[in-house]
Amino acid sequence: MKYKAVIFDMDGTILDTLDDLHHAMNYILEQYQMPVITRDQARRYVGNGIRKLIARAVPEGTSDETIDAMFADFLPYYNAHCKEATKAYDGIVDLLTELKKRGYHIAVVSNKADTAVGILAEDYFPGLFEITVGERPGVKRKPAPDSVNEVLRILGIESKDAIYVGDSDVDMDTAKNANMDAIGVDWGFRGEEFLRNHGASTIVYKPEEILDLV
Repeated sequence: MKYKAVIFDMDGTILDTLDDLHHAMNYILEQYQMPVITRDQARRYVGNGIRKLIARAVPEGTSDETIDAMFADFLPYYNAHCKEATKAYDGIVDLLTELKKRGYHIAVVSNKADTAVGILAEDYFPGLFEITVGERPGVKRKPAPDSVNEVLRILGIESKDAIYVGDSDVDMDTAKNANMDAIGVDWGFRGEEFLRNHGASTIVYKPEEILDLV
């Protein structure tokens, strides 16, 4: 075993959450009489947390107070509707099961709201993850390394003994900031070309390829 722990991003890496995020974002925009966004816009806007998604989706000049209010409305709506179209990517459950069987620690660190991360991880991957961490008040979001470092502390593992798996530039920067190796996944919200343009040196095209790298 080259590593002791494999830490995963959630959206675009282990779960295809785009349609539910898009639906929830448009629902909130409609409640505030704002223009809705396309699915492709939603794909490009996600990755830095829900508040940033909202800030990118609203018309230019929208006040911080309005964005904060929309954020407060978004969370309960999304938590109630986060499983309607969301699905695990093909091969992910088999990958996680095999990693656990081989003795790896596996965890999730996401910029998605912490409550939603816990709900989705338990519903789609019951019993597979030791630790799940999402966005929480007072904790810096990725690409800050704070949440990843917290997981490493809990597991009692040094950064050199863990690898981070994600689909975006945020994920590659998170690994770099945490002094960890990284794997980029081609099947997520960004794709190979984007990842390579943002510093990814190792990219996989099927989940099972990760087994050969860890």
